[in-house]
Amino acid sequence: MQQLIHKITGLFLMPLVLVIAISGSALSIFPVLEQTRQSSDPARNLSVAALADAVKQSHPGTSQIVRHASGQIVAYYFENGNSGADLINPTTGESLGAYQPSQTRIWLTDLHRSLFLGDGGRMTAGLGAAVMLLICVSGLIMLKRRMGGWRQLFGPIRGTLSQRFHLELARMAILGLSLSAVTGLYMTAATFGFAPDGSGSDMAFPAVNGSPPAPIISLEGLQNVPVIQLRELTFPYNGDASDAFTLTTANGSGYVDQATGALLAYTPNSSANQIYEFIYMLHTGDGLAPLALLLGFASLGVPAMGATGALIWWKKRQSKPRISNNTKSQDADAVILVGSEGNSTWGFARSLHDGLSRAGLRVHTAKMNDMAKIYPNANQIYVLTATYGDGEAPASANNFMTRLDAYEGNKDVPVAILGFGDKQFSQFCQFAFRVGERFTRNGWHQFMPLATINRQSVQEFNHWNDALSQNLGITLELDPVQIDVKRHKLRLVSRADYGQDVQAPTSVFRFEIANDTKSRISRLMGGSLPAFEPGDLLAITPEGDKVPRYYSLASGRKNGFVEICVRNVPGGLCSGQLHGLKTGDTIEPAFQANPGFRLEASKAPVILIGAGAGIAPLVGFIRNNRRKRPMRLYFGARHPRSDFLYRRELGEWHKAGFLHSLKVAFSRTQQRLYVQDRLRQDAAELAALVRDGAQIMVCGGRGMAKGIEETLTDILQTTGIELTDLRKEGRYVEDVF
Repeated sequence: MQQLIHKITGLFLMPLVLVIAISGSALSIFPVLEQTRQSSDPARNLSVAALADAVKQSHPGTSQIVRHASGQIVAYYFENGNSGADLINPTTGESLGAYQPSQTRIWLTDLHRSLFLGDGGRMTAGLGAAVMLLICVSGLIMLKRRMGGWRQLFGPIRGTLSQRFHLELARMAILGLSLSAVTGLYMTAATFGFAPDGSGSDMAFPAVNGSPPAPIISLEGLQNVPVIQLRELTFPYNGDASDAFTLTTANGSGYVDQATGALLAYTPNSSANQIYEFIYMLHTGDGLAPLALLLGFASLGVPAMGATGALIWWKKRQSKPRISNNTKSQDADAVILVGSEGNSTWGFARSLHDGLSRAGLRVHTAKMNDMAKIYPNANQIYVLTATYGDGEAPASANNFMTRLDAYEGNKDVPVAILGFGDKQFSQFCQFAFRVGERFTRNGWHQFMPLATINRQSVQEFNHWNDALSQNLGITLELDPVQIDVKRHKLRLVSRADYGQDVQAPTSVFRFEIANDTKSRISRLMGGSLPAFEPGDLLAITPEGDKVPRYYSLASGRKNGFVEICVRNVPGGLCSGQLHGLKTGDTIEPAFQANPGFRLEASKAPVILIGAGAGIAPLVGFIRNNRRKRPMRLYFGARHPRSDFLYRRELGEWHKAGFLHSLKVAFSRTQQRLYVQDRLRQDAAELAALVRDGAQIMVCGGRGMAKGIEETLTDILQTTGIELTDLRKEGRYVEDVF
């Protein structure tokens, strides 16, 4: 509901909100300017009597003195047949120049308050304040859900650039915008009599002494009032002994007898009046320059949030699922139900849909909210669902539980559930677990353990596909998941070639941002590069194809360059094109996070295991090991003279303390060693390291990874530690290709 309110009000009433916000932001400048001119209040210790006496001497025809909230004092007078208004130096009563109300301010005020439409415009402006409040409240609730609770409200924001910008602005501006909206609503209600503004009946004019006027400086009723409390002082009509001074202060109003100086008929401000003045001050910032700045900057955020909000809506609309060859639900052998908030889960669902279709199944894919009452021919159901914020259902699954409870078909159909989420949230994939519990409660059978994907990790999705293929007894060939990300133009600056002698040509490619105009220092600090870490992925789409290939990064942003290691696979379209690059050539890849293959934030030892081009991300971890955390590298290649990748660099890092130990295994020498052999040689030491909390990171081909898994299982038998437990703890992670 909050999302619907936010979207409708934001899209359809944004023009009204923009007019009010921009005009309000412009008006906030004036209190700041006035207070800047009046940086100190010289009249702070001056009495109204002294001020009025000084002004009267300077301008004998003065009829009224007004003190603005900023501290500026204006005298209105009529002299020599002409009326005028001057800014006054309160200590001398002398003129500082003619006072001219800003016509720009008057125009902006009329626009802001009434849109130049009178009472109808005032009501419309009130509607704009109500809309702003709705947007703020609904946006705050949505932000809380997205961030995973109130405690995480100011945590790091992930998402596209437009999403991050929109949410960062919202976090900064929501307080000021909410304050403006609430106070604006109150003032509109007060204008039409629906809320008190403190105005009452006019004060009854009191009986005065009627004697000749005394010197103003001697009038006790004015002596007892400091100028800082003055709002208005209206002088008696010249020559009329029956008239009196009319005094309005911050605390109330009354009359001062011009002969005796007595304060007459004094009426303190009512509570309603004080509330209204306080609300007026909060809304305008008059007299409070910092508040005016806060309100102004908050209002300036509205156009930017409106633009990014519209962009987010448009991108979400454009990314709505388009599933080809989608079988009707009543004819489907396999059903895929998708729960997604921003449509990102649909890319994985589409990949699974196409893979099952290629395997000969008739597949129906739909939103979880569109679950049918019966699937008469289905023999397997897949649920791929994200979790929104603090363990809640995503937009396309918010009615799923009701539909699941109302299902009328065969519940013996096996179910597999795959959850998508972000481990930064305490309720990681919680909605997926709730869905699993509801299926079990309703009598369904899950033919695979519930699995989770952290931050849309393509690698973790591929691991799940391997498990699914093994469970089904078929090989599911899934298309790489295509995620819409920004591409960057990179220029090749160097390459190191290995492996020609062993028929395994492998090259290390180093790139930098092409056409970089930043300074050399900035480039060295990675200033032109997007955010990425060692082990993240570079998605390269080869010419003549639409499907990207993924290569693990051997560097991080702070290294100031982009480095990958690529083996030229026979017949490989992308690897062949990369190996044809020359220094100076460019490519346009995208960067993709790989959160499932990251170093833990710990001081525990790290065991790095890789073979061939799989050394790339491991090298990235080593070269950035500035804190000299204990790292052991087990590396396998064919021959030391041909494909010992990073040989010189590894030696340097070992001397520098970045790498604790290096064990290599070469399969095409007399020893014919493999990485598994080196691991068995160090079995006792490795078992002890794992008992002490070491993290194991494996990168390489599937066959190699399988052999490593079997070897480590044997090594850890005596410890009672299972690799499955280490996987769950994030202490055994793989990047397999």
